[in-house]
Amino acid sequence: MKQILILLTFSLILSCNSENKKSKKLSDKSTAQSEKPNILLIVIDDQGYADFTPFESHDKTVSTPNIQRLGKSGKVFTQAYVTAPVCSPSRAGIITGKNQFRWDKPASWGPGLPDDVKTIPEYLKQAGYNTARIGKNDLGQNFHKNDVREYPLNHGYDEFLGFSAHAHDYWANSQSIKARTPDPYGTSALLGPLMHNMGEKSYEDGYLTNILTDESIDYLKRKHNKPFFLTLAYSSVHHLIHEVPKKYLDKYNVKEIANYDPDSLVAYGNHKKGSYSAYYDKYSRVGAINTDDLRKYYLANLNCLDDNIGRVLDALNETGLDKNTLIVFISDNGGSPLNGSNNAPLTGGKYSLWEGGIRVPMAVSWPGNIAPNSTENRYVSATDILPTLTKVAGLTITDNNIDGIDLFEPNEERLLVWKWQKTWAARKGKWKITNAKENHWKSEPSAQYIAPIRDDLTIKLFDIEADPGERNDLSAKHPKIVKELQDAYNAWCDANIARETKQNKDPKKH
Repeated sequence: MKQILILLTFSLILSCNSENKKSKKLSDKSTAQSEKPNILLIVIDDQGYADFTPFESHDKTVSTPNIQRLGKSGKVFTQAYVTAPVCSPSRAGIITGKNQFRWDKPASWGPGLPDDVKTIPEYLKQAGYNTARIGKNDLGQNFHKNDVREYPLNHGYDEFLGFSAHAHDYWANSQSIKARTPDPYGTSALLGPLMHNMGEKSYEDGYLTNILTDESIDYLKRKHNKPFFLTLAYSSVHHLIHEVPKKYLDKYNVKEIANYDPDSLVAYGNHKKGSYSAYYDKYSRVGAINTDDLRKYYLANLNCLDDNIGRVLDALNETGLDKNTLIVFISDNGGSPLNGSNNAPLTGGKYSLWEGGIRVPMAVSWPGNIAPNSTENRYVSATDILPTLTKVAGLTITDNNIDGIDLFEPNEERLLVWKWQKTWAARKGKWKITNAKENHWKSEPSAQYIAPIRDDLTIKLFDIEADPGERNDLSAKHPKIVKELQDAYNAWCDANIARETKQNKDPKKH
């Protein structure tokens, strides 16, 4: 009898210990789930829609295993839109959750950032986040200055290392090359040291994409006593597309092109001999590089970017941060017709409101919260990033002018609107209306470019679900839908921006 009592007591102790362990595991899991996640926002530049390998329909000549790994770890968005077909206004839309033409009436390259428009990092700081930005900062105004609203430290970031311009040379990141250059700020791009908080940081050696990754990994490996929000904004795959480390050029069997050197360069166009603007202008046009080779340089640049994204993902895994880090990956606009990117099956590319200019690669990963290998085929907007991240951080937004909604609750009948210079577009449900006119900006487009069916400012109507390539204009067949969409666009303009940006309500006048 005594032995039986001992056995029963021992069994009871084991049972209690087991329950305590289960309870502790559940408690730990609950605690982990209640913790605010770290957030990593990766913004890349000018990636083609068909060059995003997580898409099932991607160009099979593209190899980006790390971007694919990121996409497969979470949800891929096949109909993600940005608010503009070029970098500056698009990035303003991403960071504010608003259509930037609310305050930028000309819908231009330079929206800037008004004092009364809050940003993602400003919201997240309210929720207790540390915030940092590494890489490109481009809001279209006040480049190279650190005492303006557009500078990251003045709109919510605790730290910044990068550049404030449309682009930066991939190789020329030192003070010494800046000192030798007659016009280091002579174009929409620049060269020389990177801006670092309120000063500069010079790199005598190194490749920009690698540098930004190194700095990001250093940031991730720090001891963080708060959740962090890191924006990693690569310049890749923006031109100058040929500037790539040799091992990637060898992989695609293309030759090195001499980097910028003020002592050896001839004049180009109206630019002076030895100027950086001469070099940049030459190699940002189609024609300076053989058409067949241009695609190879692009793929080499993209492959290098992919390796670097892999290094960032590995760093998250090594530090254990991956378990509670939400990652958003997005391109700032569609693939450029000047860099060899492929937007198939979409028409057009960067610089226009055709689908190829505004529909972009996008994926979101968050272990334990987003199912891996999942796909969202309903349309979403880059403005949705801000309300999604603030909701995750436990904030309630009271600004009724936020254009975004929760990424994970898409509304299939929401109205999306665009205004870009003299062109505009609207989408509601499966229908898209636009007066899009192509703009190659500097030259004829590269070989991968798909030309529009009509290149003028007349009204076109497309069933985007059935015809994502915008090959069949249905405006004559569905005049009622044309009027409904045009009226919806004009109503949005009446409510949100100056009347001068409206479109004429009579479709016959277009």
